[in-house]
Amino acid sequence: MTMRFDRPFEQYVQGETFKTRGRTVTEADIVHFAGVSGDFFPLHVDERYAQTTRFGERIAHGMLTLSLATGLYVLSPDYVIAFYGLDRVRFLKPVLIGDTLHLEGEVIDLKDRGEAGLVSVRQQIMCGEEVVVTAVIHMLVKKGHASDRL
Repeated sequence: MTMRFDRPFEQYVQGETFKTRGRTVTEADIVHFAGVSGDFFPLHVDERYAQTTRFGERIAHGMLTLSLATGLYVLSPDYVIAFYGLDRVRFLKPVLIGDTLHLEGEVIDLKDRGEAGLVSVRQQIMCGEEVVVTAVIHMLVKKGHASDRL
């Protein structure tokens, strides 16, 4: 099941788990991310330099990996108010050009915030069976049904 932020806060269940489709990291992803972020650290963009490091080749930016993970969620503007934040981010293994990533996760907390609710998800960014990044994301989600707000 894909994690879908496409329903009102009241429909989320603590302990709910999910797994998403895959997304392959490309050379273009790294080049574009370096340009947009201004992060031209040689480990990401210089093959010769990267070969001299413990990784032996270029790796994706950690923040690029987190950004790609965001695209694996289904986000509905009918219910999502805002991305609220990240906690406990850890980059555990390098992500290489050609790696295919997917998310696995669990809803770990639900907090009522008046007219909205905060959904907290422990996510693991996976490459095959290996966890490459862990984080807890928090999404502010509307209450009630979309038709109630028309």
